[in-house]
Amino acid sequence: MLYSIIGKDVENSLTARQQARPAHLARLQALQDAGRLVLAGPNPAIDSDNPGDAGFTGSVVVAEFPSLEEAQAWADADPYVEAGVYQKVSVNPFKQVFPK
Repeated sequence: MLYSIIGKDVENSLTARQQARPAHLARLQALQDAGRLVLAGPNPAIDSDNPGDAGFTGSVVVAEFPSLEEAQAWADADPYVEAGVYQKVSVNPFKQVFPK
């Protein structure tokens, strides 16, 4: 089943994000390589693809996991969680309607 993983950043998370980003991306790449990643990306703090020093307010991942528990465990082990980038992470079942 698909699950949405939504991380909400702490204030001034940019430095911690930059430091943990390679490890974070490696985990996403592993999901993609396994054919389980639907989409992933950050939420810029301003209306720009490259927000610069404004940074980001969070991230969204939609991916396939065998269960909610496994999706939660994957989210809990994210390098952004370990680095203190996220203040909160929500994991919920997700039903994809579009695109088919």
